[in-house]
Amino acid sequence: MAKPYKTVTLRLNASQYGHLQRQSEASGLKMEPLLRQLIMGVNLRPRPPDTYAALLRELNAIGTNINQIAHNTNARKEAGQTDIDEAVKLVRQAYRLIKETL
Repeated sequence: MAKPYKTVTLRLNASQYGHLQRQSEASGLKMEPLLRQLIMGVNLRPRPPDTYAALLRELNAIGTNINQIAHNTNARKEAGQTDIDEAVKLVRQAYRLIKETL
């Protein structure tokens, strides 16, 4: 059974209200949920950039490819130049993606 909400009136000056708006935008939460979280002592962090999820997917794919290269190299007991070039390419791609996101 849901508990009924109680109403609290909060008065803010323009500076305080502006700060609350900026915190709301940075966290991705509306003001009321943001205030509820803060009251409960939750340590809020800024919302990650929209490109963050895509970056994680790309890095996961790159890691999978590097793992496959390592597995094939271990099976043959040697690393060919093509394998090394591919691994370097993937690491450079990961670096580029991270640099673009930050």
